[in-house]
Amino acid sequence: MSESLYISLDNNQQLTMTNDTNPSEKFIRGDVAWVLTAACFTWLMTPGIGLFYSGLARRKNALSLIMLCFLAIPIVSIQWYTWGYSLTFNKNAGPFIGNLQNVFFLNLDWDSGPTDASQNIPEHAFAVFECMFAILSAAIIVGGAAERIRIFPTIIFIFFWSTLVYDVIASWCWSKNGWIAKLGGLDYAGGIPVHVSSGASALAFCLIVGRRLEDNGMKPRRVIDVIPHNIINVVIGTIFLWFGWFGFNAGTAMAANKRAIMACIVSNLSASLGGLTWMFLDYWRNGNLYAVSFCSGAIAGLVTITSGSGYVSPFSAVIFGVIGGAVCNFAARLKFILNFDDSMDVFAIHCVGGLIGSILTGAFADKYIAHYSGEFSWELNEAGELDGTDITEHGEAAYCFADAPEENVIRINDN
Repeated sequence: MSESLYISLDNNQQLTMTNDTNPSEKFIRGDVAWVLTAACFTWLMTPGIGLFYSGLARRKNALSLIMLCFLAIPIVSIQWYTWGYSLTFNKNAGPFIGNLQNVFFLNLDWDSGPTDASQNIPEHAFAVFECMFAILSAAIIVGGAAERIRIFPTIIFIFFWSTLVYDVIASWCWSKNGWIAKLGGLDYAGGIPVHVSSGASALAFCLIVGRRLEDNGMKPRRVIDVIPHNIINVVIGTIFLWFGWFGFNAGTAMAANKRAIMACIVSNLSASLGGLTWMFLDYWRNGNLYAVSFCSGAIAGLVTITSGSGYVSPFSAVIFGVIGGAVCNFAARLKFILNFDDSMDVFAIHCVGGLIGSILTGAFADKYIAHYSGEFSWELNEAGELDGTDITEHGEAAYCFADAPEENVIRINDN
């Protein structure tokens, strides 16, 4: 198919170029390209968390942890394609769960996605991007019961957990009809559906399977503190996660716009402050600047900023990072106090970090950040200008007369 490139000058002498390959397309190709790129970034986070977990574990369990996380990709991809997406984002979903109208990606809209932010991309691109979130959430849980679980039962658990837990909670928060969304809950990139749900599930998982055995085969009375067998794997896994988080948070803007840029800025700041805060707290206790401490804190900072990455300013991100790194650091010590064997501190980093991030989002969210994606508009639409700001913004008129002219009659906006 041949392509035609038209160049024209408008009244303001601004150069405009249009590609006439398919004028019927309603989506913006640059935004589609960014969302697909962000999906690839986010895909890398799952092998990254496998490397992170394998490095923290004992040598004899390193391969199984990488493989368990990696297997989450095909298992959840199949679940998402089969019915997971339909249960989560169906446009006719109820307040608690969707339906099966979009099973096997049937009836998806090539013109726009199911949410307000995704109106400029095909629903297929939106579905691929959101699939990466579901995959990562399932992989996170593995760390809670690391070194004690078999592969085959775990992949069955992952399939049903994705259906019965992740899809339900994600529908509450992100579906246009979800009850949390209807209440005005702010969760930009998955603080509750991804991190709190997986962190809480990891805690339940580790309580069910019990504590790890010592190397001599004895069941310990208290939680054992395992020395990481490969800190290089921990660092490499953190690099993958940090890199992928730019796609995770900035990609949620569903466009290559100012809001995506701001999400990158605040994510990087929160990760940096979170890593330094955790590391210096451990230095204060033990007198050493541990690499593992920095890596854990960086992930805690990224988890904490996830809910608010599309709503908060760079200054607020500093607060997110410091508080997230500090609170998650202290939460990681709860397993020794309460005697539960959360092997990789999944509960402390993901559940506690996600909850802290959600609370801080409510305190520091700035409306002007949301303006960057067009979610809020400074300008009146055409009907609003014709009606006047009294009617459009306040819903009432300054003067009311018996023979009120048409401008005092409220128009119903079809948009």
